[in-house]
Order: sequence, then C-alpha cells, then structure tokens
Amino acid sequence: MQAFIQGVGIGGSLIMAVGAQNAFVLKQGLKRSHSLPIAALCSIIDALMITAGVAGLGQLVLAFPLIKDIASIGGAIFLLVYGARALKSSFNEQSLEQGANSGTGTLKSAVLTTLGISLLNPHLYLDTVVLLGSISAQFEGVDRPLFGAGAVLASFVWFFSLSFGARYLSPLFERPKAWSYLDRFICLTMWTIALVLIWPYFA
Repeated sequence: MQAFIQGVGIGGSLIMAVGAQNAFVLKQGLKRSHSLPIAALCSIIDALMITAGVAGLGQLVLAFPLIKDIASIGGAIFLLVYGARALKSSFNEQSLEQGANSGTGTLKSAVLTTLGISLLNPHLYLDTVVLLGSISAQFEGVDRPLFGAGAVLASFVWFFSLSFGARYLSPLFERPKAWSYLDRFICLTMWTIALVLIWPYFA
C-alpha cells in the first residue's frame, strides 16, 4: 500500500505542473468541446507511458537519443504553431459562448491535437517512462506494479478533474478579456516549452 501511495504522490506532483497538455485540457474543458475524450486520451497515454516505464523501457529511451531529438524538434515546431494560433485568437474578442463554437472543431481534430501535444513532447517520456520508471526500480515484487498503478490513478484523477472542474470557471470566461488572457497564457506556455526543447541545440 505504501508503494501505491507513493505512486499517487509522485505521479500527481509531476502531472500537475503547468504544461502543454494541461493548458489544452483546461481550454477545451472551458469550451466543453470534446472534453471527455480529450481527458480520457491524455489519461490513457500517460497510463501506457507509466506502464512502459515501470516495465523497464526507460533504459531503451536513454539508449537511443535520436528518439528524444526527433520528439524535441517535432514537438517544438508543433507547439510554436499552436501557440501562434492561440496568440492570434487572443486578439478576437469573444465570450465563453462564442469561444465554445470555435474549439478544436471535430472530434478527429481534437484527438489529433491531443496526440500531437502529448506524444511530440519529450518531457512526457522523461517524466513517465524514464523518471517514474527509475523510481519504480527501488520497489520489488508486487510493490512495483502498485507504484505504477498509483501514478496511473493520479493521472486519471487529474485530467478528469481539470477537464470537468474548468466548467466552474465558466462565469469568469463570459468576459472577453478573461478569454484573451487565457489564450495569451496558453501561447506563453506553448512557446516557453518549445524554447526549452530546442535551446540545447543552439546553446
């Protein structure tokens, strides 16, 4: 049980950090635009990565740095484009009702965007597969999968709470200014992560 609790605590602390996934889930939750499948997809992706890490695949990622390089460059380009779209949107005055009509559009578009934001971010692999995988190595026997199960549970609870909890902020986002600030915050988040990803290649 102690391993499970540690998994919940450590997994939760990693996933709660402000990032591209969280910003996207929050915005779509506010718009109530495919919020359930987006939260489910983010949780499933995390669960698969955590399971892979606990199974020992973290060493494989470290052994092939090309995987990280491809994800870093591709992810940076994707985040720069998405951030630019958010910045452009921030100059269009809209209320929550208007914003709800301009979400990611179709379910297919929402799923593809979620996959891009998640899988093209190497921090996903470093935090789940490598870091959580390394921490789980200290546990033996049944405690190791229990640790992984705790981290998976934390991910599911967080993404669904963020998605549905965003609805309680709806009154605030009936004001166009609040919506503009959110888009600019998302732009800043995406561009900051993109810069962090590509900075080592220019330093």
